[in-house]
Formats: sequence, structure tokens, C-alpha cells
Amino acid sequence: MAHTQHQTMRRVLRREIAGTIGLLTDEHDFRAMRRYRTFAFDDHKTYLQQVEDLLRTRAAQGSHTTVALFDPQEYAEFCADAGLDPDIPSSRTRFTAELAGTGPTIPYDGRPLTELVPALVDEAVRQATWEYANTLLARLGSCASCSEDIGRGAFVRASHLLVRILDTAHPGNRHLVCSVTGTPETLVSVLHADEDADGATQLDEAEALEFTTVLALGLATHSPGGLVMRTSAPGTPDRIYGWRLRGEGLEPLTAGEVFDAYCTDIDSGDLISPESDVDYCVPPDLGDTGQPTGHRH
Repeated sequence: MAHTQHQTMRRVLRREIAGTIGLLTDEHDFRAMRRYRTFAFDDHKTYLQQVEDLLRTRAAQGSHTTVALFDPQEYAEFCADAGLDPDIPSSRTRFTAELAGTGPTIPYDGRPLTELVPALVDEAVRQATWEYANTLLARLGSCASCSEDIGRGAFVRASHLLVRILDTAHPGNRHLVCSVTGTPETLVSVLHADEDADGATQLDEAEALEFTTVLALGLATHSPGGLVMRTSAPGTPDRIYGWRLRGEGLEPLTAGEVFDAYCTDIDSGDLISPESDVDYCVPPDLGDTGQPTGHRH
């Protein structure tokens, strides 16, 4: 009986997949979909198991599948705007196909869902952060003095800064974190810049775009914030250094300031033991690129 039921569930999922599967990652979203009569699942854990089985089966058959974050509220709005009945499988299929081009997605690469779901949620946060920061940049308009588009100018400057930061970094893999406060929400963006066997820097384009946009927003709005980088290479201590956002540029943090930032508990203010085999140091000189411009927007 249970085997037959599982086969039926897999057939239901197969009807609703179109190269992309919309995944309900948490219980709250799952419960929201249970209001639809044609949604055939009543247990989130079982649902995830069936999705994972289907993904593995498709991979074994040589099929490529993209996993998208399925948001029930967005689905309901999509159906209302398109005049679709939300309680039929074909509507879910159309929405999922739409997600393939516009929503946060990641390719299924054989990882278990316990690893894939957090990665998908991170991708959704990254995309939302970029969209929010980009919207705020666009709202800044043009400079009253020089007519330059403030957001576009800040993005160009942030791009130059990022290139210079990577060019002056020590060899190895780089992990960068940029935080901007008071925009009005605090935004945090992470960028991984790893070196390949030939020493060339490898960047995820979407991640780099989000990181540059968040940095540009901080520069354009003169918001408090900072940028910290950690470099890791075999056989050498990790190096950690950073800058604070100051005006339209970056101001180097002292080694002591970096040490304090990493070795202080944010909530309690208590000291934390420093990591072993880590150098907290002063960043390389970025040259004129890292200094505020004479003209302030």
C-alpha cells in the first residue's frame, strides 16, 4: 500500500515538473499550499523525500533539473494576474516555468536536499539583496552639481575598488564580506574569489554583481559600513584585513581594529579567543582608488 502511494506521489510530481521543480523549502510554505485540493501531499517530510527521489531518478536518466524556490504568495499573485485557477497542476507548472527565468534557482548536482535547501535559500537572499540595493541606487537620481547619475557612478567606483582589492590581495582563496548600515536596512553581501590552478581569480558573476551593488550603495549614500577580506593559501597563515566605508571611498582598518572586530562577541561584547594560524593585519595600499573623490554627491 505504502509503495503504491509513493509511486502515485512521484507521478503527481512528474506531471508538475518542466525541467525546473519549484521546491517548498519550509513547513510554513508547505501548509499554505495544502489549501489547494489538487496539491497531493499532507506531510512536508514525505514531500521532500519524494522530491529528492525524483531528482535522483531524473539525474540517473541523464535529465538536467533546476530547483527553484516556490513561494505560495507569489504563486497566488501570479495566478490572479494571469487569470489562472491556482488549484490545477498546469498553473503550478506555468509558475514553475516562470521561476526558471526570473526566480532564485540552482541546478541539481546530486547533493542531498539537506544541503541543497540552504544553498537555495542563500541564493534567494542574495537575489533579494541585489534587487533591494539596486532599487535604492536607482532612486538616488542625478547629482545637482554635475548631473552624473549617482547610482551609476557609485557602481563604477565600487567595481574599480573591487578589482583593485583583488589585484592587491595575496595569492590564495579570498572570502570578502561587505556590510552597509542605515540604508535603511543593514545589508550584508559575501563574495568568494578563488584561484584556479593557473592562479586566475574565479568569481561567480551573480555574486560579484550583488557584492558590487551593495558596496556602491554604501559609497553613494555615505552610509556606515565596512569591507573585510580573508585570504587562505596552503602552508601559510590566513590573512584578515579590511576597510571602513568613508565618504565615497575606503579607509584602511588598523590591525588592532580588525583583531577587535573578529575577537569580540557581537551580542555580549566579551572577548573571544583569536583563531590560531591567523594574521590580523593592515590591508595593502589601494592607491588613489581607495580614497574619497574631491567632489561629493
